[in-house]
Amino acid sequence: MEIWINPACSKCRSALSVLDAEEAQYTVRYYLETPPTVAELEAVLDRLGLEPWDITRFGEAVAGSLGLKEWPREDRARWLAVLAENPILIQRPIITADDTAVIGRSEESVRSVLG
Repeated sequence: MEIWINPACSKCRSALSVLDAEEAQYTVRYYLETPPTVAELEAVLDRLGLEPWDITRFGEAVAGSLGLKEWPREDRARWLAVLAENPILIQRPIITADDTAVIGRSEESVRSVLG
């Protein structure tokens, strides 16, 4: 299991607490330091059943400067590229395990990965 976190994110710290309390084995990926590739993003999105704009943090300054809210949804490759180039735009935390992936924004979603 891998969890993509930003240490400054309170939801990331909460997710880690849940995983630790359950004594789960996991690897931490500091996704701002080691950004996911386009291929990794595609794989995670497929597992989540989501599109790139579904995991985009539109409140980030870079989202505003790029005008992401106005980007066409048909250009999926462009969305993936901008997320890979600007990982601060990715919702967090994202937890991947086997064939499952969740955005761990709640205790319930984190626990759903644990089986």
